[in-house]
Amino acid sequence: MDEKKRHIYKSLKIWQLGIEIAFDVSDIVIEFPKHEKYDLSSQMSRCSVSMPSNIAEGSARINKSFSHFLDISLGSSFELITQILVAKHRKYVDIKTEEKLINKITEFQKMTMGFQNGL
Repeated sequence: MDEKKRHIYKSLKIWQLGIEIAFDVSDIVIEFPKHEKYDLSSQMSRCSVSMPSNIAEGSARINKSFSHFLDISLGSSFELITQILVAKHRKYVDIKTEEKLINKITEFQKMTMGFQNGL
């Protein structure tokens, strides 16, 4: 692929899935206890927003730089899975929600790694 190529982030399936995950997390954390507002719910929100945000920011760069932003996005996705497990342990999310989110994030990770390998 051309090293100078830039991508239109809104047309990237990884960005679309990332934004969907961010919306899902936003809908879930609003139900968390108030004492989690600045702790777990805030961390989960930041991670989920970081995933598509870094794809969008990186898409304006050449592929070598874009790959770095994809690494950050992937790191946020792995962090988010950990936080979902903590939320499940604290009984803030049920098993169905946990599984659905983790499956989406795992799919996001596979798609992002595949996309990154193709740069």
